Amino acid sequence: MSEADGQVLEYDVVVIGAGPAGENVAGRCADHGMSTAIVERELVGGECSYWGCIPSKTLLRPGDVLAATRRVPGAREAVKRAIDLGQVFARRDYMTSDWHDDGQVPWLTSKHIVLYRGNGRLSGERRVDVSMPDGAMLSLRARTAVVLATGTRAALPPVPGLDGVRPWTNREATETHAVPRRLLVLGGGAVGCEMAQCFRRLGSEEVTVLEGAQRLLAREEPFVSDEVRVAFEAEGIRVLLGAQLTSVRRDDSGAVLASLGDGSELAGDEILVATGREPATASLGLDSVGLKPGRYVQVDDTLRAAGVAGGWLYAVGDCNGLALLTHMGKYQARIAGDVIAGKDARDRASRDVVTRVTFTDPQVCAVGPTEAQARERGIDVRVARFPTGEVSGAYTQGKGISGTSQILVDESRHVIIGATFTGPAMQELLHSATVAITGRVPVETLWHAVPSFPTVSEVWLRLLEEYGL
Repeated sequence: MSEADGQVLEYDVVVIGAGPAGENVAGRCADHGMSTAIVERELVGGECSYWGCIPSKTLLRPGDVLAATRRVPGAREAVKRAIDLGQVFARRDYMTSDWHDDGQVPWLTSKHIVLYRGNGRLSGERRVDVSMPDGAMLSLRARTAVVLATGTRAALPPVPGLDGVRPWTNREATETHAVPRRLLVLGGGAVGCEMAQCFRRLGSEEVTVLEGAQRLLAREEPFVSDEVRVAFEAEGIRVLLGAQLTSVRRDDSGAVLASLGDGSELAGDEILVATGREPATASLGLDSVGLKPGRYVQVDDTLRAAGVAGGWLYAVGDCNGLALLTHMGKYQARIAGDVIAGKDARDRASRDVVTRVTFTDPQVCAVGPTEAQARERGIDVRVARFPTGEVSGAYTQGKGISGTSQILVDESRHVIIGATFTGPAMQELLHSATVAITGRVPVETLWHAVPSFPTVSEVWLRLLEEYGL
């Protein structure tokens, strides 16, 4: 589009995508005194607010509370009724603001960030064309920087018939107002595992997880898969590892029939596809600046896009492929905002200190590399491991508390580089490991960080003892 075709407006910074990463980089730039515009084609707040973290954890919470209660003698006897699904879905609707962003937009306004609703597309150096919902076109020019924050979308594997059975992705799963009696879950990563347990606890009679690899949550330590699988099977969730889906169809009754490579067939009322994500960059006009559409936008440690002359293009959050997690995208956004403002800032976490939590029961909380990843990098690590449930703080929480706590120590520097914690409600324990890793705190110094008694944090003392202190 030429300038004659429509209005051209200038800002210091133009951001495409108003999810968590986009909002944060826009806010950071605005706080630095730069005029900022943001373009969003759906809802301000993005995937996380409406179809990801917020609704999924809201749906998981009732089952978690009941499971925790049932571990406590005296309290478990008080649990006499089934989950009230109407209340569960009402709470989820409240947490997503019924899929309206009226509550999110005022924050942008308070920062004097101008919101354009429409599809943003690069059309050359520092130039973004916007297709508005009413068919109008306008062009934005950035004096300093354009930031891509368009995230990812669910990727469907090329399984014959899958497109035609109206499969669920994370969006349909978190939007639903009904619990399927039988649910097939394709994929044993974080989304697949969380939603499998969620729907089982909400009332699905049959839940089957189909994972092509030989373990669940394959990016984590091997013991993680074993612990989650055992917990799932104890709750009646069927786990099929090494499962190859060859075709899918719906029969005349509407049931989903999934054929496997071994010749068997599984039936469900819905099939949730959770096999991965793909970058939402296909229609961004990347080719206009020499990049390939549909790919992750590679960046350096200042979040500048690699291969774009002039250093004016940035990519933050999932669309750069570094760490597909909301909190990491927000972190990158803060770094990018500072860099754009002329500050000496660098991303130190997205490649080596990525924090992650899978909100299953047991929870899987990890930061940094796994043992295998560390050894592949040539790091001489010593592993210290201790059963999470064998500290007094865990016993006070109820019966049957189990799990594993592990740290990886770089023997050449005597600092922790990775940690994993499994067990019920372990997420708040993770940040202590993140601080130790980011601060490069010597393990000998950590010996003097005394955890309160009786808390689950006492596991840190046991880990240091296992290490040899």
